[in-house]
Amino acid sequence: MEYKRFGEEIVLRIDKGEEILTAILEVADKEDIKFAGVTGIGASNFFEVGVLNLEAKKFVSQTYEGTYEIVSLNGNLSRKDGKAYLHLHANFASSNNVVGGHLTKAFVSATAEINIHIINGEVKRKYDENLGINLYKFEYLN
Repeated sequence: MEYKRFGEEIVLRIDKGEEILTAILEVADKEDIKFAGVTGIGASNFFEVGVLNLEAKKFVSQTYEGTYEIVSLNGNLSRKDGKAYLHLHANFASSNNVVGGHLTKAFVSATAEINIHIINGEVKRKYDENLGINLYKFEYLN
């Protein structure tokens, strides 16, 4: 992994064999990022995506192996309990199929190119009992 910061933008290259979420979180810690938008493309040979089952209040995930292009990776970076927290969705295309959902793991098979757009401010996360997920928590000053 290598990255370069240009003001409030970080351009990140993740290399073969590295895990995408782990790499982004490592950069977030090094750069002390509180809030950011995340986008990217690349290639993966093993990943896990899921969808939220609202009735069960949990994510149902599925893993995939093979030759896939990451055709879209979008999401955000915020903070939960003082730690960097990623919420990413991604679409992966093989030669005859496209799958996607909430990204929980993805290993790079060639390269991944990630852009992190730092937003001046901080938004935290708080678990919502009704939905079973961590929602944005906005703190306002009086």
